[in-house]
Amino acid sequence: MTQLLLLIVALLVLGHVPPGRSEFKRCWKGQGACRTYCTRQETYMHLCPDGSLCCLPYGLKAPAAPKPESV
Repeated sequence: MTQLLLLIVALLVLGHVPPGRSEFKRCWKGQGACRTYCTRQETYMHLCPDGSLCCLPYGLKAPAAPKPESV
């Protein structure tokens, strides 16, 4: 009886664990998230390998490229 109860609890817990790679795809050195749409607090940087958008929070924008020095 105890083993049956333990099995039921284990199955219930495993049912609530999110899938490994489908919902939590990361991009931009782990700072962004691959999504179909970016939220209002995020900006689009580039495409992820699966074709979705790489969304970064506005505070984590990529640094601007340095301007070349004019002589």
